[in-house]
Amino acid sequence: MSQVLKDKVMLVTGAGGGIGRDLALAAAAAGAAVVVNDIGATLKGERENQGAAQAVVQEIEEAGGRAIANGGSVSDPDAARQMVADAVAAFGRLDAVVNNAGILRDGFFHKMSFEDFDAVIKVHLYGAFNVSRAAADQFRAQESGALIHMTSTSGLIGNLAQANYSAAKLGMVALSKSIALDLKRWNVTSNCIAPFAWSRMTSSIKVDSPEQEERVRKLQEMKPAKIAPLATYLASDAARDVTGQIFACRNNEIFVMNQPRPVRSVHHSEGWTPESVADHAIPALRAGFTPLDVSADVFNWDPI
Repeated sequence: MSQVLKDKVMLVTGAGGGIGRDLALAAAAAGAAVVVNDIGATLKGERENQGAAQAVVQEIEEAGGRAIANGGSVSDPDAARQMVADAVAAFGRLDAVVNNAGILRDGFFHKMSFEDFDAVIKVHLYGAFNVSRAAADQFRAQESGALIHMTSTSGLIGNLAQANYSAAKLGMVALSKSIALDLKRWNVTSNCIAPFAWSRMTSSIKVDSPEQEERVRKLQEMKPAKIAPLATYLASDAARDVTGQIFACRNNEIFVMNQPRPVRSVHHSEGWTPESVADHAIPALRAGFTPLDVSADVFNWDPI
């Protein structure tokens, strides 16, 4: 891989396995020094293997790269600040952050507990805020930096039994856009990637029909390493003018996703009543309605 991140420092959260691990390895191969963050948790967020981050560090060092491990939780603001401090102490600066850490507590909405909703929001959305906020002070001082947030089509489009995860992932999109606007004056970029890849998180998908079996088979063909080139590019100087965008990456395909904008409008000079809304507004607007799709309905062709 070309040294597009030579002399840069990247922090990758949730990098002990799956997509995060491949992002960390790719960043190191591209010349970056890497802070590998992972608490060594199960898919539900329970601490399990605290050596996960160190194992990835060892892989990077054995390949000739530079890396340190960090075992803090992104849901803790103090731990997030320590991640940034560790990067600066070890390597002198911080140039890019990938907010990748996540957990799943899937369940249909009418069965979802407050605890499962809260836990997922804290890791994904609060985690992205905590780490980005900690990095923002360093980025402003340097007048440069890149934030890359891993979102999901579960939030962008929708999915069954993932109200907590979907809400968190769409929240990250709004957070990213706000960061892009607020930190533009300091040359800080903020973008999202919705990855399609087989990882621990997608391995929890329920397989209870031939259609789901086929979906899982296709997902298994999409390796986490396929996400790395786009993330590496967004962290590089070549992407200094790319900000506030939402990308999706599926095998060898890269998409830019649209963002909410008006699609149709109606006007009534006398104002609206509930009856005129029903009789005139909704029939006129209905052609602009978004179907009640899930992600697989929109991405309904085989990965390329």
